[in-house]
Amino acid sequence: MPRQLHLALFVSHAGSHLAGWRHPLTQGGNALDIRYYQRLAEHAEAAKLDMLFVADKLALDDIHGGNFDTAVTWRPTGSPEPLALLSALSVLTQRIGLGATVSTSYHQPYHVARQLATLDHFSAGRAAWNAVTSVNDGEARNFGFDQHLGHAERYTKAAEFLDVVRGLWDTWEDDAVLADKASGRYVDASRLHYADHQGDWFKVRGPLNLPRPPQGHPVLIQAGVSDAFQSLAARNAEVIFPVQSTLAKAQAFYKQFKGQVVAAGRPADAVKVLPGLYPIVADSDQQAQDLAAELDELILPVSGLAFMSASMNYDLSQHDPNARVPDIRAQIRGSKGRFDVVIGNAIEAGWTLEQLGRWYASSLAFAKMIGSPKTVADQIEQWFEEQGADGFVIMPPYMPGGAERFLDKVVPELQRRGLFRREYAGSTLREHLGLSKPVSRYQ
Repeated sequence: MPRQLHLALFVSHAGSHLAGWRHPLTQGGNALDIRYYQRLAEHAEAAKLDMLFVADKLALDDIHGGNFDTAVTWRPTGSPEPLALLSALSVLTQRIGLGATVSTSYHQPYHVARQLATLDHFSAGRAAWNAVTSVNDGEARNFGFDQHLGHAERYTKAAEFLDVVRGLWDTWEDDAVLADKASGRYVDASRLHYADHQGDWFKVRGPLNLPRPPQGHPVLIQAGVSDAFQSLAARNAEVIFPVQSTLAKAQAFYKQFKGQVVAAGRPADAVKVLPGLYPIVADSDQQAQDLAAELDELILPVSGLAFMSASMNYDLSQHDPNARVPDIRAQIRGSKGRFDVVIGNAIEAGWTLEQLGRWYASSLAFAKMIGSPKTVADQIEQWFEEQGADGFVIMPPYMPGGAERFLDKVVPELQRRGLFRREYAGSTLREHLGLSKPVSRYQ
């Protein structure tokens, strides 16, 4: 079978551009109105997208000088708790996958295993877990800690967390439920198992208190680019969400990461690489460029610096915004792989912090594709055909119009080229992604 392009929609209320919420095309209203998310999900499902992707953060961004004025925008205040949102959408949709972000640093494996298994049952096999390690001290302080775990520690913890959760999903074999009224036996006890996990971070007995998920395991997503991330994801992930700004960088990462997947004893296509994509779409290339300029004109550089500070776990407000970007790479304690590159590139370009804040607010360092539906489809096709990606997480800069333009204009163009499905071939997310169902460790 030829490779199939995969597309996920990044779910937000106002868009991914940090000034997108200020643009006249962005619709206001209640960011927690389930009807808004229902319409968005139905639209994405009608376009046959693989899944909805819900990001999450466990604190308001207060790292940048403790200032909420520009740091608190649509992101924390318009971000419903992912599992609650997707549980509602599971009964309002039929086929599209449902990806929820849940931290391995501030939750317990048993609870997460139960939550994700429930979502997979409710959705008849459409759940995915974006397992993140979280990024900053603000999150730590909401869970009884003074400081976020170090980079190496949180990835070591995450590796054990993943193993425990998948072990819990396997504690019920697929045919464990008998529900035999005549004999009175509800389960075959020989097909239930204790996890009996004892590790450096967790001690969990099991079994889980509900049957194995329809997909065996909900699809595992991981986001990042650092060496520690790549090592963990190559062994465990089934979809990754990296930050790549250019095709050349994406190709180098894709080749290196797929090589690590193979070295870990897995087929290269066992993990789908879906970098984030900012599409700015209009009827013509010039109109799209004009729209991009309008969005960028609304940027307050401090909003980019505040977002960066929270993501890096480093307060940029201690530096003069009109001074050159300082080399703080050794002091980044949050999202390290991503911002080592961002800071390094800014230093090389000779930017001031204000210039960096403006640039970051415009794209969050993701690839921007600007133009007519044909032009954007051309770029997507190039990244896909030239081994830069297996697909993309679509991050519209403003909402809902940015998503609607992509779904109504770009997706049909990709379908005409034979790159993207016209109909779902299966009913589960694993089927959409071409992933096999994991075999239980007890079979």
